[in-house]
Amino acid sequence: MKKGWGVPCLATMIVAFTAHLASAGYFGAASYQNGCCAEKADYCDAKAHCYTVMKTCRKVVYEKRQYTCYKTVYEKVYEDRTINCVKYVPETRYRECTYTVCKPVYETRYRECTYTVCKPVWETRQKTICYTVCKPVWETRQKTICYTVCKPVWETRQKTICYTVCKPVWETRQKTICYTVCKPVWETRQKTICYTVCKPVYETKYREVCYTVCKPVHYTKTVKVCSGHWETRVEEVPGPVVCRRVREPGCWKWDPCRCRCVYIPGKCHIEKVQCPPRKICKKVWVPEVHEKTINCVRYERQVVRKKVPYTVCHYVPEKRTKVCTYKVCRMVPEKRTKVCTYKVCRMVPEKRTKVCTYKVCRMVPEKRTKVCTYKVCRMVPEKRTKVCTYKVCRWVKECHTKKVPYTVCRYVKETRVKKVPYTVCKPVHYTKTIKVCKCVPKKVAYTVTRCVPKVVCVQVPVQVCCPPPCCHRRRRCGCGG
Repeated sequence: MKKGWGVPCLATMIVAFTAHLASAGYFGAASYQNGCCAEKADYCDAKAHCYTVMKTCRKVVYEKRQYTCYKTVYEKVYEDRTINCVKYVPETRYRECTYTVCKPVYETRYRECTYTVCKPVWETRQKTICYTVCKPVWETRQKTICYTVCKPVWETRQKTICYTVCKPVWETRQKTICYTVCKPVWETRQKTICYTVCKPVYETKYREVCYTVCKPVHYTKTVKVCSGHWETRVEEVPGPVVCRRVREPGCWKWDPCRCRCVYIPGKCHIEKVQCPPRKICKKVWVPEVHEKTINCVRYERQVVRKKVPYTVCHYVPEKRTKVCTYKVCRMVPEKRTKVCTYKVCRMVPEKRTKVCTYKVCRMVPEKRTKVCTYKVCRMVPEKRTKVCTYKVCRWVKECHTKKVPYTVCRYVKETRVKKVPYTVCKPVHYTKTIKVCKCVPKKVAYTVTRCVPKVVCVQVPVQVCCPPPCCHRRRRCGCGG
C-alpha cells in the first residue's frame, strides 16, 4: 500500500514544482489578474521597484542505490564413469576337411598305321631335233683399175725464159657399185609336247581323341557371418553459451532548455548466458555373429572320347599336252646398189715468163694400174641336228607301316585331408572410464544500480518587480508583502 501511494504523490510534487518554476520565469506577472496596471506603468518605474526574494522550491533529486540480484548459471562438471565394453577379436581356427582328388595316370600306347606314299621316279630321255642354219661364206675378189698420173720434170735455166706451169683442177665424179646383203627372215613354228602332272587327291578320315571335361558338383556348407544392428540411444548434452545484450537502468535528469526532466537510458553491455541442456539421439552399432548356409560348386574331371576328322592327301599322275611356239631365223640374200663419190685431179698448163734463174717443170703423163681387193658375203644353208635331254617324272605307289604313339589318361581316385582355416570373432570384455559432462545449476549474485527519485526543498532567488500603484485594488496588482 505504501508503494501504491508513493507514485501519485511523486507526480503531484513534480506538477507543483513545475508551476512554481513557470511563475518565477515570468517574474511574477502570471499572478496579476489585471493587466491594465502593467500597460500604464513605465519601464523606468518598474525598474526602480525590482528586488530579490528567496523562494522555497521543491526539486526532485535522483540518488543511486545498489541492489543485490541473483541469476542461475549452468556450470559444466565432468565426472568419471566406468562402463563395460565388448570388443571382438578375430581368432583363426582350423578344421580338417576330407576331399577326393582324381589323380591322372598317363599311359603311352602304340598302334600300327598303314599309309601309301607316292614316290617320284625321274627318267632321263633324249630327243633328236633337226634345224637349218644359214652359214655365211666370204669370198675375196680383185678388180684392176687404170689411171693416169702426171709426173713433173724440173729444168734449171739461166736466162729469161718462158715457162709453163701446170695448174691443178679438181673434178668430182660418181660411180655406181653393186653388192649383196643377207637379210634375216624369222618364221614362227609350233610343236606339241606331252608331260605328266601329279594331281593331289584329298581324303577325309577319322580318329579318336581323348580330352578332359570339368563337371560341376553342387554342395552346401555352413559359415559364420559377422553382422549387427543399430540401436538408438538418448544422451543429455549441456546447452550452448550465448551472448546477450543487457541495458543498465537509466536516470532522470533536468533539462533547462526544455524546462522538464528527461529520462537518460543506461549503458549497454554484453554478457554470456548458458542455455539449458538438451537431449540428443545417436545410433550405436551392436555387432552379432550368426551362421549362414551357402551353396558351393566344385569341379570334377571326366574323360570324354570323340572322333576328330583329318585329311590325307595322295597324288595321282595325269598326262597332259601343251603346244610350244618357237621362232626359226632364215637368211635371204638381197642385192643392193650404192653411189660412191670421188675426186679426180687434172693439171692445166699455163705459160709464164720471167727474167731470172728459174726452174721449168714439165709434166709428163704416165699411165698406171692398181688392183683393188674386196670381200663378198654369201649365205649358204646348212642342216644340223642336236640331241635334247629332258626328264620325265613318274609316281610309284609304295606302302609303309609306322607305329603311332598315343597317350591314354586314366584317373585314380585318391583321398586327401587338408586343414581349412576359418575366422571366429571372439568377444573380449573390458572396462573403460569415460568423462560425462553434467550441467549443475548455480546461483550467482550480481549488483544492480538503480536511480530512486527524492524530493528536496531548495531556496531559489527570485527577482520581483513592483510597479507603482495603478488602481485601488493594490493586492491584485501584486504590490505589498
